[in-house]
Amino acid sequence: MEKQIWNAEHYNSTGSFVTNYGDDVVNLLQPNQNETILDLGCGTGRLTSDISKKAKKVYGVDYSQAMIDSARKNFEDIEFSVADAQLNLDYPDQTFDAVFSNAALHWMMDAESVIKNIHKVLKLNGRFVFEMGGNGNIKEVLASIDKVSQSYQLKDYHLQNFYPSLSQYSSLLEKNGFEVRYALLFNRPTLLEGKNGLANWVSTFRSNLLDQISNKDAFLKEVQNVAKTKLYKNGKWYADYVRLRMIAYKVS
Repeated sequence: MEKQIWNAEHYNSTGSFVTNYGDDVVNLLQPNQNETILDLGCGTGRLTSDISKKAKKVYGVDYSQAMIDSARKNFEDIEFSVADAQLNLDYPDQTFDAVFSNAALHWMMDAESVIKNIHKVLKLNGRFVFEMGGNGNIKEVLASIDKVSQSYQLKDYHLQNFYPSLSQYSSLLEKNGFEVRYALLFNRPTLLEGKNGLANWVSTFRSNLLDQISNKDAFLKEVQNVAKTKLYKNGKWYADYVRLRMIAYKVS
C-alpha cells in the first residue's frame, strides 16, 4: 500500500470534474462574512477561493506539496499550507467556525484521528461539512484495474482509500463529539471527458501504479477494454462514483 503522488497540472486538466462537483458542497456549507473556515484537502485551491469570496477568512491545507504550490501560485491572497490531517492540524484550538472538505477524506485512512483533529480546531457548535467517496465507490473502475494489474504481475499496486458507509462514518463522528444533522449516501455516475476518459482517470488518480509499467499506453488500453461493458455508455466513459455527503456539528 502507498499514497497517491499528485501532479497538480495533470489534475487541473483531467480531474477538474472533482472541483466542479464540489460547487454543490460549497453551497451546502453556506459560508458567511463572519466566519473563519478551513478547507481540508484543498487541492489546487479553486474551491478555497470560492469560499474566500463569501467568508471572513479561509485557510487551505493539503498533504501534497505539489497541490499547495499550485494553489499558492494561483491564489496569492489565501494562506495555504502542507498538512497531514491524520497527524495534526497546526492551528490553535477552536479556531474555525467551519471545516470544509471535498473529495479528500477518502485518502485519509486513519479517519478517527482526522475527526479528532478537526474537532480540536473547530469552535463549539462549529460545523464540519464534507463530501467523500462512500461505500462502493468506483467498484467497477477498481475491478478493471485489478484484473489488468494481476496479468502484469504487479506488486503492491493498491492505493489506500477509505470508503465508509453512512452509519460507519456517523458512528465515528458521534463517538468524537459531533452530532450529525445531514447525511446522504448516493450514486453519482461521473462523466469522464474524452475518448480515453477512463485512461485519463487512471493516469490522474492511480499514477503510482503506472510508474511501475514501461508500456503505459498498452496497460491503459487493456483497462478500458475490460471496463467497457459496464462503464462506457453511448460513446462516453463514466466512473461509478458513490458519494457520502454530511454536515456534523461539534456539540461537546
